[in-house]
Amino acid sequence: MNRFSTNARILQKIDAIAVPAACLFLTLWRKLFSFMVSGNTTAKPRKILFLKLAEQGSTVLAYEAIRRATERVGKENVYFLLFEENRFILDVLGLVPYENVITIRTKSAFSMAISALQRLWQIRRMDIDTVIDMEFFARASAVISYLTGCRIRVGFHNSFGEGPYRGNLFTHRVLYNSHLHTSQTFVCLVEALDNPPDKFPTFGFVPPPITELPLFTPSNSEQDEARQIINNLVGKKPKRLILLNANASDLLPLRRWESVNYVNLAKQLLAKFPDMSIAFTGAPEEARKVTALVEQIGSDRVFCLAGKTTLRQLLIIYGLAEVLVTNDSGPAHFAALTTIDTVVLFGPETPLLFGALTPRNHNLWAHTACSPCVNAWNNRQTNCRDNVCMQLITVNQVFETVCQVYQKRTNR
Repeated sequence: MNRFSTNARILQKIDAIAVPAACLFLTLWRKLFSFMVSGNTTAKPRKILFLKLAEQGSTVLAYEAIRRATERVGKENVYFLLFEENRFILDVLGLVPYENVITIRTKSAFSMAISALQRLWQIRRMDIDTVIDMEFFARASAVISYLTGCRIRVGFHNSFGEGPYRGNLFTHRVLYNSHLHTSQTFVCLVEALDNPPDKFPTFGFVPPPITELPLFTPSNSEQDEARQIINNLVGKKPKRLILLNANASDLLPLRRWESVNYVNLAKQLLAKFPDMSIAFTGAPEEARKVTALVEQIGSDRVFCLAGKTTLRQLLIIYGLAEVLVTNDSGPAHFAALTTIDTVVLFGPETPLLFGALTPRNHNLWAHTACSPCVNAWNNRQTNCRDNVCMQLITVNQVFETVCQVYQKRTNR
């Protein structure tokens, strides 16, 4: 199990056990000493801080919300607080100045706590007046939002017990709507700034359709470098490339499509398309498991990219490839910034809320009665130990979808 997944599990336990008491204490503190707090909560914000600690994929979905914030206060007055390993995609989006991205270290639970306190002290000295908490119902983020000292605090509020308790710490208490796509939900948080705090949860804003994301455009030299990485790893120079993200990590095992399925899928694709090569992608800590999958296939047209590239280089390779097959995870959203077609396998969560909004995205979802079991209401916790929602997605179903997409691209 990798370091971040271990820390994530620790954080989830802390968030569920210890943080509710902090939410209650700060709520009582706010109620008792509200007369000591100065600042107009209806005034227009001057500086906006976004709070989205984890999940780079969700950061991609927040693109339109961040863009709207930059229109309000100027790009130089938009800030972002997140875990240090998640800043890559934020820098790729280019909406928040590099120096305005505030990161929390995550080497251990202790260093994370110390780093968080340091960042809070830093934020309080930066005269930021508005914080937008984009976590759905994580309790810790509500506490952090309050401790920033911002006079305007926007976040999801547990109005009628429909989500985990996170106190009453926001000035703009937005009702979470599970019928809106996540991109639209994030936009609502920004647009909430135009409404008086005492009117919520009533909110007459009608979320607009989300426009397509801008394409990531690397330099010619970067593309040449990425091509060279591919050529050095594959035995036969590929004419076309398909990527498989077997996602062998332990961060959210219920999302995982069994590794043997990827092996069988690769074998079928190799037999169908003799001019095509396959690369298995993954994080550095997944390299050993991914290499074992490649060895099971035993073809010189299949190779391992896990741990062989930087995240930026991987994004460039997405743009050079034809199709990516992945479960619902960060790569599915990163790929939306490139020209690749993506086949995304959904199980414990739903593409209706988290699917990338691009015509190059193709979602497969079994529609089981128990899915989605991981959602905002339960703080992404579930008792499920048998992900039948993923098991019902067959190799043949994925194979047929990939073939349709691949042939459409090659014909075009």
